[in-house]
Amino acid sequence: MDLINGFLNLVAPPFTFFALLLFLPPWIFFKFCLGILRSIFTENVYGKVVLITGASSGIGEHLAYEYASRRACLALSARRESRLREVANRCRQIGSPDVIVIRADVSNAHDLDHLVNNAGIAQVCMLEDADDITNLRPVMVNSTVVYYFSQDINFWGSVYTTKFAAPYLRNSRGRIIVLSSSASWMPVPRMSLYNASKAALFQFYETLRVEFGSDIGITIVTPGFIESELTQGKFLSHEGKMIVDYDARDVQVNLTPVGRVAGCARGIVKRAMRGDRYVTEPRWMKMTYVWKVLWPEAVEWTNQLMCMTKVGGESRHDTFGKKILDITGVQNILYPENIQSSEMKSD
Repeated sequence: MDLINGFLNLVAPPFTFFALLLFLPPWIFFKFCLGILRSIFTENVYGKVVLITGASSGIGEHLAYEYASRRACLALSARRESRLREVANRCRQIGSPDVIVIRADVSNAHDLDHLVNNAGIAQVCMLEDADDITNLRPVMVNSTVVYYFSQDINFWGSVYTTKFAAPYLRNSRGRIIVLSSSASWMPVPRMSLYNASKAALFQFYETLRVEFGSDIGITIVTPGFIESELTQGKFLSHEGKMIVDYDARDVQVNLTPVGRVAGCARGIVKRAMRGDRYVTEPRWMKMTYVWKVLWPEAVEWTNQLMCMTKVGGESRHDTFGKKILDITGVQNILYPENIQSSEMKSD
């Protein structure tokens, strides 16, 4: 066995290099042509059933509006029923012929074409600052089902809904759209469990591609910072409590442009209807994956400099990136107006 592995150690690198050199260019051309065809002949979701978890705010809310504008029938799930009903009413006004509201329970759907797993929360704290690490356990449970299953928000809830929906999706040859994150490959400090949950989600659905085959399409979405409750400063603290901390938000996001949620949702739905396997919004965030693969030390050093290195003062928020943000005032350019206004309203 050692002899075989030793042989493969020698042969695998050059074989991979020449195989990519030979087969990658025609494959890229094929994918380019296929992309053009898919752009012309996109899926029509008129009258189709779309289940969206985490639909009361952020990307989930605006995904609901996008599907409603295409006259899809919607099943919207989240914890906050009153807010969910507001979203449902707007979806009806936009054009959805049928909208139902499900407070943390998806067991009443009988037919299904699209499943959008979106719900999730993030923690912002250093691992060593957590007095009781179990306080951060909700990060790995889906918020749409936590009250009913009492399991662990970001990972297991998607597993539960997918398990339930799979037979219906096979029957309709439907599609799963799962909201992972660019955090699945970017080592953003203070968000270790969130990053891990999104990486687990990514690999889970990559594996399901193989298991489902062509019966169920899967679109994995890896957004960067998009306007949401997270970019409005709402996090899970080291004590396991949901808090609003704008300084902590600025430390995490600092000089990264925050994308508008409406544009993000529009791009996700458009490319899911086209049958794309992966969607990254904004698109430039794809390049961070290239950097991570080719030069991981540079990515780690940059994150440490911007988010961890303190510059004067004693506050945990006196980081290099936050200082630049405060001195230059570039958040007025980098952050959407509604994120800034929400901060001012709460002051």
